[in-house]
Amino acid sequence: MVGRKRHLDDGGFAQKSKKTKLSLEKTHKGDSVPSTSAMTLEETDFPRGGGSTLTPLEVKTIRAEAVREADQELFASAKQAQVKRKQRKADVKGKATEVEVDKKDVIRIEHLNYKRLIPGMKVLGQVMSIQPLAIVVSLPNQLLAHVPITQITSQLTERLESTNDVEDGELDDDKSGSSTQVPDLTNLFYVGQYVRAVVISAHAPGTTDVAGLGRVRDDAIKASRRVELSLFPEKVNTGVRKVDLRAGYSLSAAVQSVEDHGYILDLGVSGISGFLSFGEAHKGEGSRLQVGALIDVSVIKMSSNGRMCTLTNDPDVLVPSSISEVTNVSSVLPGSLVQSLITAVTPDGLILQILGFFDATADEFHLPNTHKSLKVGQKVKTRVLYDLPGTTPPRFVVTLAEHHIRLQPKSTFEDQLLYVAYPVGAVLDLVKVRRVEAERGLLVEIQPNQEGFVHISHVSDEHIPTLSVSSGPWRVNTFHKARVIGYYPFDGILQLSLRSSVLEQKFLQAGEVQVGEILKGMVKQLTDSALFVSISGNVDGVIWPTHYADIPLKHPSKKFKVGGSIKCRVLTVDPEQNRIVLTAKKTLLDTTFPMLTSFSDAKVGLLTQAVIFRVTDKYLVVEFFNNVKAVVPVREASETGAKLTDVYAPGKVIKVRIISVDAEAQRIVASIRQATSSFTSSATDISGILIGDVVEGVVTQMHKLNLVLSLKPSDVRALISFSGLARHWNATVPELKTSVKPGAPIASLVVVSRNPEKGFVIVTGHSKIDRLKKTSLSMDNVTIGQIVGGRVTKYTRYGAHVKLTTRISGSLHPTDVSDDYEAGNPFPAVDSILRAAVVGIDESSNRLSLSTRASRLSSNGTKQPVDREINSIDDLKVGDAVRGFIKSVAEHGVFVMLGRGIDARVQIKELFDAYIKDWKGRFVVNQLVRGRILNVDTASKKVEMTFRSGDLTRAPPNSVTLSDLREGQKVVGRVKRIEQYGIFIEIEGSKISGLCHKSQISDNKDADVTIALRMFCEGDRVRAFIISRDLEKKQLSLGLKPSYFTGDEDEVGSNHEHPQDGELGAANHVKTHDALDESGPDEEYSHDSCSEEKELVRVGDSDGYDDDDEDVAPSDPIHSLKPRGLKIDGFQWFVNDTGPNEVSQLQSESSDQSDSEENVAERKRRKRRKEIEMDVTADMQTKLPDSNADFERMLLGSPNSSYLWIQYMSFQLQLSEIDKARVIGKRAIQTIHFREEQEKLNVWIALLNLENAYGTDFTIEVVFKDAVRHNDSKTIHLRLAAIFDESKKHEKAEEQYRRTCKKFGQSSKVWTLFCEHYLRRGLVDDARKLLSRSLQSLEKRKHLKTISKFAQLEYKLGDAERGRTIFEGIVDSHPKRWDMWSVYMDMEAGEGDIQHLRNLFNHVFAIKMTSHKAKAFFKKWLDLERKLGDEEGATVVKQKAIEWTQTAVEAA
Repeated sequence: MVGRKRHLDDGGFAQKSKKTKLSLEKTHKGDSVPSTSAMTLEETDFPRGGGSTLTPLEVKTIRAEAVREADQELFASAKQAQVKRKQRKADVKGKATEVEVDKKDVIRIEHLNYKRLIPGMKVLGQVMSIQPLAIVVSLPNQLLAHVPITQITSQLTERLESTNDVEDGELDDDKSGSSTQVPDLTNLFYVGQYVRAVVISAHAPGTTDVAGLGRVRDDAIKASRRVELSLFPEKVNTGVRKVDLRAGYSLSAAVQSVEDHGYILDLGVSGISGFLSFGEAHKGEGSRLQVGALIDVSVIKMSSNGRMCTLTNDPDVLVPSSISEVTNVSSVLPGSLVQSLITAVTPDGLILQILGFFDATADEFHLPNTHKSLKVGQKVKTRVLYDLPGTTPPRFVVTLAEHHIRLQPKSTFEDQLLYVAYPVGAVLDLVKVRRVEAERGLLVEIQPNQEGFVHISHVSDEHIPTLSVSSGPWRVNTFHKARVIGYYPFDGILQLSLRSSVLEQKFLQAGEVQVGEILKGMVKQLTDSALFVSISGNVDGVIWPTHYADIPLKHPSKKFKVGGSIKCRVLTVDPEQNRIVLTAKKTLLDTTFPMLTSFSDAKVGLLTQAVIFRVTDKYLVVEFFNNVKAVVPVREASETGAKLTDVYAPGKVIKVRIISVDAEAQRIVASIRQATSSFTSSATDISGILIGDVVEGVVTQMHKLNLVLSLKPSDVRALISFSGLARHWNATVPELKTSVKPGAPIASLVVVSRNPEKGFVIVTGHSKIDRLKKTSLSMDNVTIGQIVGGRVTKYTRYGAHVKLTTRISGSLHPTDVSDDYEAGNPFPAVDSILRAAVVGIDESSNRLSLSTRASRLSSNGTKQPVDREINSIDDLKVGDAVRGFIKSVAEHGVFVMLGRGIDARVQIKELFDAYIKDWKGRFVVNQLVRGRILNVDTASKKVEMTFRSGDLTRAPPNSVTLSDLREGQKVVGRVKRIEQYGIFIEIEGSKISGLCHKSQISDNKDADVTIALRMFCEGDRVRAFIISRDLEKKQLSLGLKPSYFTGDEDEVGSNHEHPQDGELGAANHVKTHDALDESGPDEEYSHDSCSEEKELVRVGDSDGYDDDDEDVAPSDPIHSLKPRGLKIDGFQWFVNDTGPNEVSQLQSESSDQSDSEENVAERKRRKRRKEIEMDVTADMQTKLPDSNADFERMLLGSPNSSYLWIQYMSFQLQLSEIDKARVIGKRAIQTIHFREEQEKLNVWIALLNLENAYGTDFTIEVVFKDAVRHNDSKTIHLRLAAIFDESKKHEKAEEQYRRTCKKFGQSSKVWTLFCEHYLRRGLVDDARKLLSRSLQSLEKRKHLKTISKFAQLEYKLGDAERGRTIFEGIVDSHPKRWDMWSVYMDMEAGEGDIQHLRNLFNHVFAIKMTSHKAKAFFKKWLDLERKLGDEEGATVVKQKAIEWTQTAVEAA
């Protein structure tokens, strides 16, 4: 079929069809030109291949002419309209037909309503409210809709589904914390945000909750239930093609994943994804985007392959982004900014043309403030709101409002948002009616450029069917009093009401009610849990039962009648949830005490009333107004010491006094005891007195050691010791006791300590620090050695922080506190006053280094310091015995503070003379320690220290060089790295590394050296033989073959005391091939990978501290482990039935024999050295692991073997290492590959058995929940029940079976196993009751299978006769279920009754069946006759088979 040339016609240019130059020649005057847009999808004669017969130049020419013709006709129509008004009436009548034709082509400006919102319609909206499970969206023309949380993005929905999957795996009663997994919509959206949406469904008015809106009182949220929207990019962006994604095109996108440099976005366009870099995403704000978040983006550029486009969400780029052309009508999305041409101006709005193709309208609600100046032919920027469905050609509705163009919420001239400038409930005295819509309502003007809308239902309390424009009380230009009842955020107008009932209401929302206000309301409803009171209009309050009266009411219905009035006081107001809590307690209604409504109102000493909120044994929690709470300690609750729960009850009104307010912790402490009238307060507010203040007072009391003063004029109590006052007055203590009397004044005292709780301070004589403040201290006059005074404020990493003046502070290092660290306090108390000498000045930070050593403070210096002062690293010498304080405990040792800025490191090997496994527990920060200097490096300012006793001589680092070694020499080294081709060994006492090729490990040529390599791990100490060395290349070749060490037994044995010169380092404690079990159990193994076998082994030195030069003391050999089997069904940890008691007994016996083991330790080490000749590489595959190291090596080769992991756990249990067994089980689950589900299940079952045997109910419940989440839930439930059953915990097993049946009641297996459990325990009646219960829960198709299982259990564990009865019923009702017949026969065969079997076979052969099935039954019968019957019976069976065959042939 040949395609015809298309006429380029588009109804979007004008209302009349156009004829271009190219089409005039082919079109007669009377021919009608189709008005369907060329952009619609209904085109039928489009040329093949998607091309066009017109050239690009022709298309461009046609478009330009069409625009010119449209402009000419539009202006001509306007002139004709003016001429027509001047024509005579007769002329107008004469042209009535022509006018009617013109009216048909005029575009009508229509408003959006709920009837026009049809599924599939795309619309621009604005977020009005964010609910927990939905967002409420404001639409154009005062409409509302909602978006459920499941309709935001598909990625967010997947997150919700994954959360539900986790919850489904948990137990029914374990629901805590599940709500915290739901993403918070407030983190994804904000009020005022514009969103592109598509309509999913529209419901009739009054529809019940269809989304996550719940039961609400807000009318706006209720109205939003009618329309459900979706924000899915794949739905909103339907019809957008790749070619549309040019620079400046804006659309919605969902965050699909977070990558290293940005976000991958789902655009909803097939074949393309978006990329948003972190730099673009976080320009406006620093918060990271969540997966599933919905954002508006603008295209920056497209990648060369067309699969990825770069995007930005920068508002400065996104808002002005506009489109100039599209490929089809569906590419015009709501929210797109387009260039528009005004084609007509009407009283109802504007008619425009967008993108040069499509007609568009803008109603009066969406015009700019300067809309009166708009003229026909003017080009303006507009933003698409929605497309009108069912219009041909397609037509859109656009907006020219400033806040829509800027994509910002509507604000007033004062830049205030609407809800701030006009809160709900505000009364507007004069609003002017600007427009009347007869059936909708009134459009009023509140102030210039601020409008409001009064729905027809809110014009009057009476029913108004229609409104008049020119008459009636609500005609145009009339003024009225109105009240704000809501907002239409999208249109930027207020929702008003003129109804007198609304104007007279006291409150319209909860936010208008003041806390503590007394209200009169009407009882609306009384329930068992609360009393609901109607306050004003639709504003209600609630009274909880504890606030019905001062005493608990047993029958509140007698006091409160529905419809009756009630007087109450407002307790709390929650504007967000529109909730008001009231109280009807008469004590609170008539109270004269001040009301505590906020934390800022709480002042110490305030006396007020509160209600007991909670009662515990140690304290009371009382509640004031507006959810302000306080704690009353038990000592402040009663003076009698009675139990609080016996004296106080929740809901009781009590009088309390505020005694403490902690602003940082938002904590208030109150007292009931101090609120009584008989109480004389001893605690005074001392907040006005600070440490360091100079005060004076009068003696009120005299004690044995102290004086009690009353400070003037605050009357605060103060204490001063007699000795302190004696120094102040330069007198003796006996003289003071005789001369000082109560009432004596004492001046020039300094506050040194405060006790706010008890309300007193401690003072001392001013003379103590008088001389310290004779001169003003400043950084200009301070000198080294000067004595200063200050107060300790806090502790830092440098020591105590001392405040000297308001601008100068000091630091007191722990080593500068005292000349004797044991006698002094290296960490003085906070708020203590001290004298110190200046030993350092830092002018840049206004900080001084201080010292309180007596040798610094006293000039004579008669006494020699016990701990000398170390000022620099030069003061330290090797061998010096010094003391210091632990600064920190690291992984490889501890660091000790020796002086200001001088720290020493103590490696692990230098901590103790003997091996200590848990060495970290022996040290704490700031602990005083003693040691000796081992090494001082003045260049790098590093000090090595040791706590060990004995000789300090250590082998100097790197003392051995490559030239010192010779071929054939035997050395001791440590495995540094393991590769596929060999082992790198570092020689002890040096930094020289050599390579032992895998061919030099074993003498057995047939041995698998790969397994031999696995037997080694990094850090193992080995003896090696130097095969060759290359001084030029600095390479060393080593060997580990046992033949290299033949005849070395005596030599090795003597090396313990006298190492020979031919070997470097100590030869004892060397790990050989057969002693690889000496590694610690907590040692981790990691082998660096390398692909180059010819890697050079260089000799190099390393600067600084080396983490690998610490000694690892060996552990005692562990007894060999006997072979064990992996028994998952009927799990046992020990095959030889060694339970926990036996293990603990073995452990105690081991501790008793520890002394004897130490005596023979040396002989064991010598014996191991003699076994170095043995080549164990040949039997490595058959050797059973007998140590932690062995297990770790085997697991390196088989990490997915649950058998090995469970053997490892069993090995730890035999050593009573329960916690380590748990850790190994968790390691196994994390290590085993996720595809090895059965292996993981085996480990989970092992963990359940472990907790069942050694754990508690809590630990087994925790492991059980984890296992349920990671495995098949039903399998784990049944396995736990079986574990309880096997361990004779029948009650727990029964409870577990009940939980399993409740959760998996649709499973036949669960009910069958539960029945078996009862029958094994002998509970026959309970077991039989399960059958009827199971049939109620199971599907009908499973009934026969379940009944059969129960009958089989009766045969095996119950009554065979009952089982026979059940099977008879089955075969009677289902005679052709041959499988049931077969099972029935097997059960009878188990009973051994051949006669009953013969009857069964005779019965079954009476039923019609196929020859194939008959052959099987005859064969089965013959076998049973030979096993249970006799030869005669077998002969009878053969005869019957022949007869059945003949009968079947004859019948055929």
